[in-house]
Amino acid sequence: MSNKPTRNDALKDRLSRSSEIKITVTGRKSGRTISIPVWFVFDDDTLNLLPVQGSDTQWYKNVLKNPSMRIKAGSEEAEFKVVLLTDTKQVSLLSRNSAPSTGPAM
Repeated sequence: MSNKPTRNDALKDRLSRSSEIKITVTGRKSGRTISIPVWFVFDDDTLNLLPVQGSDTQWYKNVLKNPSMRIKAGSEEAEFKVVLLTDTKQVSLLSRNSAPSTGPAM
């Protein structure tokens, strides 16, 4: 068994030191890849993205169509399957307690 850090460890380390990441999604109509910066909350090995404009946010609509996302934090990047949080109580709690108050324009 190796104790060498994995690529996943490097990404987690970068996320713990960042406030913004770049996400890349597939356009739901165009099929093109679209990359944008977003603010996030990384807590307990869970990466939470809160769309600034709720379900009207374009990247959120794209993820509904194709639940795959590439994230890049500094020089580290990885592909993830998106799990949508739809319980209104959980979404409200996340937005109230841990989402940044400001972020990049969406």
